[in-house]
Amino acid sequence: MSKTKAKTKQAAASAPAATSPNIDIGITTGDRKKIAEGLSRFLADSYTLYLKTHNFHWNVTGPMFNSLHTMFETQYTEQWTALDEIAERIRALGYNAPGSYGEFVRLSSIQEESGADGVPGWQGMVKQLVSGNEAVCRTARKVLKTADDAGDDPSVDLLTQRLQTHEKYAWMLRSLLE
Repeated sequence: MSKTKAKTKQAAASAPAATSPNIDIGITTGDRKKIAEGLSRFLADSYTLYLKTHNFHWNVTGPMFNSLHTMFETQYTEQWTALDEIAERIRALGYNAPGSYGEFVRLSSIQEESGADGVPGWQGMVKQLVSGNEAVCRTARKVLKTADDAGDDPSVDLLTQRLQTHEKYAWMLRSLLE
């Protein structure tokens, strides 16, 4: 397969599938597609961070166990609710939301960890979660600009709220390492 065909196939595989082509909500089809693509990457980052946070909640040990176990639970519980809001926004724009591990791995900017066999100590967990929250923020900012330029206020509002949450999580986790 030529490089051009491979790139086209990969781009098509990463683009969300349109489900309702006759949507007229005041945002062009092209803009809705760009926003849905960005929100799909944001959903993948958010899901990967959720999964990592939940994994660390289960597997944290050491002198910070109680504090981190509780903090991680609070964070992953809030993140779980947000995942649904992000996916539903993609659907409201007329596109299918990604929903498989394979899609999330392909779309996410956050490195997947090895799981139970490679769980780091509590400081490593906190460092990874700081990095993951910062990655979610970077992805959100990219999509936010696209949504804002298209006049997609609901997506802008959603992304602004998520930025506030993930910036706060990164700050709180970062403070544990000082």
